[in-house]
Amino acid sequence: MSRPGSYSLQSRLLVSVSILLTVFLGLTGVVLDRAFRASAEAGIAEQLQVQIYVLLAAVDQSDGDFYFIEDLREPRFSQLNSGLYGLIRDADGQVLLRTPSALELAVNELALGRELSRGDTQFRRLAGASELEFFVSSYAVTWENRPAPVIFTVLEDTATYQLEVNQFRRSLWSWLGGLAALLLLLQLALLRWGLAPLRRLARDLVSIERGDSETLGEDYPRELNAVTTNLNLLIQSERKQQQRYRTTLGDLAHSLKTPLAVIQGEMAGLRSGPDHAGATASDTVRADVIQEQLDAMNQIVGYQLQRAVRGDNTSTLARQVNLAEATARVARALEKVYADKSVKITQQVDEQTFFLGDERDLMEVLGNLMDNACKYGRGRVLVSSSSVGTDSGAAQLRVEDDGSGILPEANELVLQRGVRLDTLPQGQGIGLAVVADIVHSYGGQIQIERSSLGGAAVIVTLNNIRVSNLRESTAR
Repeated sequence: MSRPGSYSLQSRLLVSVSILLTVFLGLTGVVLDRAFRASAEAGIAEQLQVQIYVLLAAVDQSDGDFYFIEDLREPRFSQLNSGLYGLIRDADGQVLLRTPSALELAVNELALGRELSRGDTQFRRLAGASELEFFVSSYAVTWENRPAPVIFTVLEDTATYQLEVNQFRRSLWSWLGGLAALLLLLQLALLRWGLAPLRRLARDLVSIERGDSETLGEDYPRELNAVTTNLNLLIQSERKQQQRYRTTLGDLAHSLKTPLAVIQGEMAGLRSGPDHAGATASDTVRADVIQEQLDAMNQIVGYQLQRAVRGDNTSTLARQVNLAEATARVARALEKVYADKSVKITQQVDEQTFFLGDERDLMEVLGNLMDNACKYGRGRVLVSSSSVGTDSGAAQLRVEDDGSGILPEANELVLQRGVRLDTLPQGQGIGLAVVADIVHSYGGQIQIERSSLGGAAVIVTLNNIRVSNLRESTAR
């Protein structure tokens, strides 16, 4: 099975077209080559027939012997071993006359044949000695005072013919190869043009995933309209369903917390002592136990509801949230809350740093971490971000304070999901557990170190943050 992304439609189509072009142009080349050779051989047959007529016009007989009465019109007949040879033979194959070019031709080694009747013409290809090949044309004629026909034969070696064929083949395959390359380039351009809507669809989906847009556009080809329409409906349905989950769970949180608040109010009366409304000491003890469980229930309800509302946070359908702006909003609010401590929150977050996810999750993380830093610090808080390695899609968010810090052996404890919440002091541990759960749901990591300010440094590493150059600014 191929892994996702191991091939592309463009590559498959290009390979298919390449195979088709190779087969088609290869067969075309073979057909053209055969047609050229057949045409060339037909031309040679006609030329050799003309040469036979030249011999007929130049030959005469006297006392039973044949001789040339004039110079041959074809110069190659007069040149020794020129490649064009003329012979006159009797019915028994005996050579009666040969042209000067054929004086050294080993006629006996050639199977010229004898079975020709008067007026018959024969053209064929003949293998000779020393790997030589000849085109042979023979014509049987009736000569005066001779009962048997006389055979005029013209031979021409295949060297010139083979040279022409080789030149034609080189030219043919060069042109076909160039044509194939040109067609492949054109096909590649056509494929890129034809598949451009699919690439645009992929870019639009990435844009939605990164939070740059809300839905897919509408200017797609008819073949993709059904796909894009259904995808838009799916996206809208998912967001509406997510919103319904959040609304329903928010209502549930409100419905649970109100009765708990009423019960806590009633418990306050029972804990006021034995002299209050006839309450006994055992009532007070029971009230303490119930109050302790109510506090634990409040923490559990808050923690578990936040986990349920967040669900599975991935980058799908994410929105871009400016990290610097979100940090500044939380910083302004916390500086007012902790005005009595004169808290100063310093930010080192670039304005072009974006969190790709749900804004409420980011505000939950920043709110918890920065609130803890303000609460347990002595007045100085530093919030900074930095890229991780060369990957601009991964970054670290650091929240540091100048407090007493967290003991190293408690670093993992405060982040564990399995810690019993009712064993933690009021207001401690739940916030960090919620932050850890949010960070893990986005595939990130969280760790606690010693801060350069002297207190605790909570470091959050996420893969869905884009970070550019850092800029230092102080929140007012």
